[in-house]
Amino acid sequence: MKRAITIATGVATAALFATSAYAGTLQEVQKRGTLSCGVSTGLPGFSELDSHGNMTGLDADVCRAVAAAVLGDASKVSFKPLTAKERFTALSSGEIDMLSRNTTWTLTRDTSLGLNFTGVSYYDGQGFMVKKDLGVNSAKDLDGATVCLQAGTTTELNVSDYFREHGMKYTLVAVETSSASRSAFDSGRCDVLTTDRSQLAALRTKMADPSSVVVLPEIISKEPLGPVVRQGDDQWFNIVKWTLYALINAEEMGVTSATEDAAKTDNNPGIKRLVGTEGDMGTKLGLSADWAYNAIKQVGNYSEVFERNVGVNTPVGLARGQNALWTDGGLQYAPPVR
Repeated sequence: MKRAITIATGVATAALFATSAYAGTLQEVQKRGTLSCGVSTGLPGFSELDSHGNMTGLDADVCRAVAAAVLGDASKVSFKPLTAKERFTALSSGEIDMLSRNTTWTLTRDTSLGLNFTGVSYYDGQGFMVKKDLGVNSAKDLDGATVCLQAGTTTELNVSDYFREHGMKYTLVAVETSSASRSAFDSGRCDVLTTDRSQLAALRTKMADPSSVVVLPEIISKEPLGPVVRQGDDQWFNIVKWTLYALINAEEMGVTSATEDAAKTDNNPGIKRLVGTEGDMGTKLGLSADWAYNAIKQVGNYSEVFERNVGVNTPVGLARGQNALWTDGGLQYAPPVR
């Protein structure tokens, strides 16, 4: 097994190991008995500690699904909170086994950091949030505004592109964490808070008066968010990728955490392959036959994960929108387990 040791302080220097080789992650995780997963420093609905000290959220549940598939137990996860600047270095250096932290898939990140994105767990886009009393109804009215955002993300370049395209000026206030950006905006340090719209919805729940703010209608970017692994370990790449796909396929097939046991006797060949009662899907991944069964039974299908963490009945209150299945007019589409 070869491990690439990265000595870096930020995203740019992680590119030094763009072609690094790292094999044997599955064996290391199984030997250790826990999955080390990088998450955010706190984002409601995606990865945040609850009042009991348990990590909750959609991104956290993706980690749990991988732990269930690999170790048979979704609870065997060690969560590592990481800032935007820390996340890629932590992954490339081997400090964590995977990253599941509201991270946008881009060409640069996919080709120059020695990392692989394994799929899209949430389709998003960048937006703007302002105080209602600012009297602004469109992002095109933000000329001269002071803008708060989190440093080390795609957000900064998107803002620069948007304001330049529309011939507007702005003053930037860049901070280290999403919670710091929310605090700066809430306290009046800036006129605008910009980030992915899902994050705006999440951060709004933590504001002193959530009813005093509004998200403007413009969506200025594509932000496909999903889990990330190191390049050079195809087996681990496949495991993380297909665990996410298993959750999406389970929703499409109507298999839930509550119906998983009944699914074992279902006559549908696709369901049989998914839950491991037919075929050798687990063997192809280097896992047990019940890898997907364990993930779905213990964590739920994609719909269950979404609705539990960020759905319309949660404080974050997000509709499925683009994250609906392709059969329902959305973008979520997983290759078949066959």
